[in-house]
Amino acid sequence: MIFKKAYFISILISFSLGACNETSKVELPIYNPSDFNPELVDNSLWSTNKRHIVSDFNLINQNGEVITQKDYKGKIYIVDFFFTSCTTICPVMTNNMAKIQAEFLNDDEIMFLSLSVTPDIDSVPLLRKYADEKGVIDKKWNITTGNKKHIYDLARKSYFAVVERGDGGLQDFIHTPNFILVDKKKQIRGIYDGTETSEILKILSDINILISDNM
Repeated sequence: MIFKKAYFISILISFSLGACNETSKVELPIYNPSDFNPELVDNSLWSTNKRHIVSDFNLINQNGEVITQKDYKGKIYIVDFFFTSCTTICPVMTNNMAKIQAEFLNDDEIMFLSLSVTPDIDSVPLLRKYADEKGVIDKKWNITTGNKKHIYDLARKSYFAVVERGDGGLQDFIHTPNFILVDKKKQIRGIYDGTETSEILKILSDINILISDNM
């Protein structure tokens, strides 16, 4: 389980009650470190139960451009972690991300961010080739590389995407199917299995809820 059992049950109860009342407004939870399975959270953050926002980042995209939080200011976006030579879950995840991209093709509020977990291998030319093959639209979706420790710290301390402990060093490696939904305030609003069709449908629904919340 990604989330603590009691917290997950409370979400289900809230969802069920809301479904019974057609006038109830559906709202997505805001996730803080204390809401997750402790295995997903760095021990320095275990007790944090409010005001968690994702950290600033400095990455290089498929066009060799520097990408930071400024490029996602005022955006709802989905994050995942991948590598171009992956032949198992990554192609499925990227194809599913492309499907979500297609659903919000003309909505400038929605963006995507993929971070390579093998940044020393995934050069800009490789990212460009990968982006072209997968139908990535540059203005909506950044496929990125960068400093390995920085990327791994983001995965573990900011987006809570992986269980495995590590230091971001040479022997460290992470591999996760998780998609992370981030709102305009840099808050985590959902984590999903990016390989599952049912989860992709849930993301589409949840994005629309966030869009409605900001109207």
